[in-house]
Amino acid sequence: MKIFNLIEKVRAKKPLVHHITNYVTVNDCANVTLGIGASPIMADANEEAADIAGISQAVVLNMGTLNPRTARSMLIAGKAANLAGAPVVFDPVGAGASAYRNETAAALISEVKFAVIRGNISEIKYIAGLKSETKGVDAGEGDIDSADGQNIAKSLAKRLDCVIAITGATDIVSDGEKTALIKNGHSMLANLTGTGCMCTSLVGAFVGASPRAPFEAAVCAVLSMGIAGEIAYEKAGELGNGSFRAALHDAISKLDAATLEKKAKLSEA
Repeated sequence: MKIFNLIEKVRAKKPLVHHITNYVTVNDCANVTLGIGASPIMADANEEAADIAGISQAVVLNMGTLNPRTARSMLIAGKAANLAGAPVVFDPVGAGASAYRNETAAALISEVKFAVIRGNISEIKYIAGLKSETKGVDAGEGDIDSADGQNIAKSLAKRLDCVIAITGATDIVSDGEKTALIKNGHSMLANLTGTGCMCTSLVGAFVGASPRAPFEAAVCAVLSMGIAGEIAYEKAGELGNGSFRAALHDAISKLDAATLEKKAKLSEA
């Protein structure tokens, strides 16, 4: 099966994706999950996190607006998903920015087995134990031009036994053995809040439909986000951020395997 056909698998299976995500981007995350063909549920109460995770095909944990209640819910949901055999996707938003975020990320990585971790270069460098220059929830300027992203992704993937996806000007996805480089996307994605979170939600949808192929699922999800960004800019980018946001959702909802294959700027490292 070609990697591009995984999008059709998402639409055929309609996986239920449990999100514990941040309130800044929760609506966009739900809508891109629907747009790509999956089914979102945003349940972050401690009291139901395990039950919802247990019936879901994938779980997405996002540290964007972190607090003690949701941090506990993430641990509960992650462990329940592990027991149920559902893949868990982690977005370590702002890792390296505060002691609390760092402690939470460390606890989650210690206690939950992740299928995919997606973040910007600063977040991934911090998790890898390297010096990073995170700028709040954004990558620090000193990290963006890091030439060793491929090596970082590959070594961290091996150490954590999961897929690492670093998104940026060139996206890097590695499972420790295979590494893909993706050069799709548009700079305007960086001007719209939540595009990283949305990308993580797409990863959750793809890995939920293809749990035995997390590397290919992550590649196709990241590729989908980049191509949707390009299409959205062509349609509405000149009009401004609001129109671009709407066009991005439109583009995601209309993606298909043929479009991905035609527009993909994908190579092996």
